[in-house]
Amino acid sequence: MKKRVILLLLFTILITTTSCSAKEQNRYSAQFLELFNTVTEIVGYSDSKEDFSVFSQLIYDNLEEYHQLYDKYNEYEGIHNIKTINDNAGIKPVKVDQRIIDLLLYSKNIYELSDGRVNIAMGSVLEIWHDYREEGINNPESAKLPPMEQLEEANLHTDIDKLIIDEMDSTVYLSDKYMKLDVGAIAKGYATEQVCKIAEDNGYKNFLISVGGNVRAIGKKGPKKELWSVGIQNPDRYSEQKSLFTLEITDLSLVASGDYERYYTVDGKRYHHIINPTTLMPSEYFTSVSVICKDSGLADALSTTIFNMSFEEGKAFIESLDDVEALWVFQDGKLIYTENFEDLLKK
Repeated sequence: MKKRVILLLLFTILITTTSCSAKEQNRYSAQFLELFNTVTEIVGYSDSKEDFSVFSQLIYDNLEEYHQLYDKYNEYEGIHNIKTINDNAGIKPVKVDQRIIDLLLYSKNIYELSDGRVNIAMGSVLEIWHDYREEGINNPESAKLPPMEQLEEANLHTDIDKLIIDEMDSTVYLSDKYMKLDVGAIAKGYATEQVCKIAEDNGYKNFLISVGGNVRAIGKKGPKKELWSVGIQNPDRYSEQKSLFTLEITDLSLVASGDYERYYTVDGKRYHHIINPTTLMPSEYFTSVSVICKDSGLADALSTTIFNMSFEEGKAFIESLDDVEALWVFQDGKLIYTENFEDLLKK
């Protein structure tokens, strides 16, 4: 029997009383911990615990495949992934799964859309920041910033045009031997979107998934077909108010980028993980931004994009797109959102 890898499966049952003909509706939730180095949560309605377990396993299995393909740190038997591509930079093309080709092509489009503010070819720069951040977290007393000259040298190897994709042969080649891919700004949201499509193709039409806060709502909830309620996290971890807003959504994604999760402190100042490609330093415009649109991959990319823009630039950029809303949380706690954002607020 296939091993069940879901670490925690929580069940609650809601029995509806809307009409004498309505059958019992069961609300189930599942949670697993390790994929994309974050917590994934699923909520859905099913006739039985067994049926929901099949659904949860479908989500897990497919998300695990995307996790392994897009992993830049670890190797997996029989899989050529992002790490394999990086390891072969300047050496040879690597034959890869179509799902990697699709992500990289999508990422090139995002690079153009964001005017370079989301660049998956920045791995050499981001790796330096990652190493200094990890050292700073593990040894706070000796935490320091990476030298700018080191970052500038690494930035010479971030030309996305040196990412060579051969769709006919399904190969990827980095022509600069010092170049590294880092798909962290896109991969989680992109994978969430693809897995939700797989679930829909398998007949699941009403569920909610959160992959490390990348929220995707499909259909509606319960026998009354209500909208899904999702909260926007307050970036101030010391506040008693855990959510800034609660939205009611269907067939939409909510993704936030912020400075309050992956960071370390140097001389009393916090340095987070979202690096501005222009300055090579963590962006300081906002504490967090949130984006709401249909596609989770796009929402993920857009949240990073506008986090790396001034408010005036970001607002104009978001307003140039169709069916996209955004919320900006400034360093002083001020909140500004797009024109139709209020339409999504829970009444």
